[in-house]
Formats: sequence, C-alpha cells, structure tokens
Amino acid sequence: MTTRTEVSQPVTLGQGQTEVVPQTTVKTQDGPAQAIHLEEGATVDELIRGLQSIGATARDIVAILQAIKAAGALQAELEVL
Repeated sequence: MTTRTEVSQPVTLGQGQTEVVPQTTVKTQDGPAQAIHLEEGATVDELIRGLQSIGATARDIVAILQAIKAAGALQAELEVL
C-alpha cells in the first residue's frame, strides 16, 4: 500500500477551499485457483478433506456447506457450533 498526498484546488477563485487530499493505492495479488475432484456420490467427509487439502479454513468450509445446502444439493442438517 502506498499513500501520496495531492493538492485539490477550487476551479474558480472565492468558491471552495484548497485542500491536501491523500491518494492511496493498494495492490493485491491472487494465487492460482485450486480445485478438488470428487467422484459422484462423494461423502461430506471426503468433501471436507478435499477442501482442507487446498487450504480452506473452517470458516470457509462452513460457508461452502451452507451454500451447498441453500442450493438444495445437500440433504443434511447443518449445526454450526
């Protein structure tokens, strides 16, 4: 992240104020996409193990399971403690 200051001046005299304004630039970099392969009829345990193998956090896994359930593709009761 870099921040530099710039001066903003009014277009016409007498209207507005000259101000110092920070301009911040943030650079991010995504890593390569990762995928897991599951066979048809895979269990929730296999899904979770696959997600963990690519670095998914517990929070990520809960969100993924909730999305799968909301899509109607999971016939199970989710209980988040």
